[in-house]
Amino acid sequence: MSYYRILGFQKEPFSTSPDPEFFYLSREHEIALTNILIELRLKRGLSVILGDIGTGKTSLSRRLIQELKEREDFIFHMILEPSFENEDVFLRYLLGNFDVPIIDSQTDILNLRSELEKFLFQKGVIENKTVCLIIDEAQKMSEMTLEVLRILLNYETNEYKLLQLVLLGQLELYTKIMDMRNFFDRISFKYILNPLNFNETKELIEFRIRQAGYKANMHLFLDEAVREIYRYSRGYPRQITMLCYRALKSLVMRKKVVVDAELIEKIIHDEVKIGWQRNDLLLQRENY
Repeated sequence: MSYYRILGFQKEPFSTSPDPEFFYLSREHEIALTNILIELRLKRGLSVILGDIGTGKTSLSRRLIQELKEREDFIFHMILEPSFENEDVFLRYLLGNFDVPIIDSQTDILNLRSELEKFLFQKGVIENKTVCLIIDEAQKMSEMTLEVLRILLNYETNEYKLLQLVLLGQLELYTKIMDMRNFFDRISFKYILNPLNFNETKELIEFRIRQAGYKANMHLFLDEAVREIYRYSRGYPRQITMLCYRALKSLVMRKKVVVDAELIEKIIHDEVKIGWQRNDLLLQRENY
């Protein structure tokens, strides 16, 4: 039997997979999501969400996808790994994923752009649809890819952009696009996600265990434990999730009924110890 069923859960409460059903919508995530949806509805063009590793950008993108699936007038595609060899490969990728047929494999870049523009015009103007491209890990994009996106953002009517673009990336993305003024100037909405505060950390933990089917009236994580989790994780959702996962497994193994500060401190101590051991091993290999 899975450890979480022993504790009365129906699902794994602290999986690191970006399941929209387990996405805790903090104040900042809600601000970001609401504004993105407004930008998409108004067809303003380019939205950029920035955040450090583990602040919930990928989970936010999955929640956005969930929202768009409920809207029949949206056509969207998501890119998870935006590393492309050249413009030809990138354009063919986009056309393929938007189901635009390319009859001639020798079609040059200008014609590929033209095909994409015709597709955007057909969907956006003739059929009154909103075409949206969402790119996660956007900091990995090359200058070439950004330049192609800039060109695509030029496709517009007198009232709106034909392609809606949402970029989610680490903070280094900001530096990269700042160096491209003609791209940076096209940003309609920009937002930086920060770590959670203590109360949000507590709410996230409670939200996820309830979403997983926990019905008991007692709090599974004592406040003292949540404070230790917050202190160690600094409010980063990914770190909170991983620490809570280890806490619940340890709870079962130790046959305890609640997660207290002592249990969290033991897990943190073990993690730090393992981290030092790994560093020592790497140093030994380098010296060898």
